[in-house]
Amino acid sequence: MNLERITVEFMAEEDRLLVHVYFSGSAEIMFWMTRRLVKRFWPVLLQMAQSRPEIQSQASPEARKALLGLEHEKALKQVQFSKATKEPDRKHPLGDTPFVVTRIRARRNEKGQTILSMLPSQGNGLDLSLGENLLHGLMKLIKDAATKAEWDLNLEVPTLGAMRVEDTQAVRTLN
Repeated sequence: MNLERITVEFMAEEDRLLVHVYFSGSAEIMFWMTRRLVKRFWPVLLQMAQSRPEIQSQASPEARKALLGLEHEKALKQVQFSKATKEPDRKHPLGDTPFVVTRIRARRNEKGQTILSMLPSQGNGLDLSLGENLLHGLMKLIKDAATKAEWDLNLEVPTLGAMRVEDTQAVRTLN
């Protein structure tokens, strides 16, 4: 199945994020993400975004953070964000009710795409294959929904401008 669209929304009565993943115009998989999971998941997303060779090849942490911020902004310009519309009925291969994600595994495939495995405590989960633009788009969706939830999480993509002055002074070395 080809990934068509992802939506992330905060559901106040559940105090969780509801994620809808739409495939090939006919299938939908839904899952819940708790605050605790998002808090643990965000560093994994950042690690996957930073694992690109052009970012890793930078000598200094400041350069890696700056390049990550630039790549994030560039990727978000390529992603189409729009308001959710009424969806036609779709098949639900993993059930009509969302499952609660309890574990996430992340890795890169041979094409360099990020593979996120969203796994419940029991039963089948979901493997998402995301290119760079979709990875950064998912990061923005999660960040925006967590901000709406007022979860008080620091879900920021590091940039050189976001670093404190004392952080940059502590890491600099002149040879």
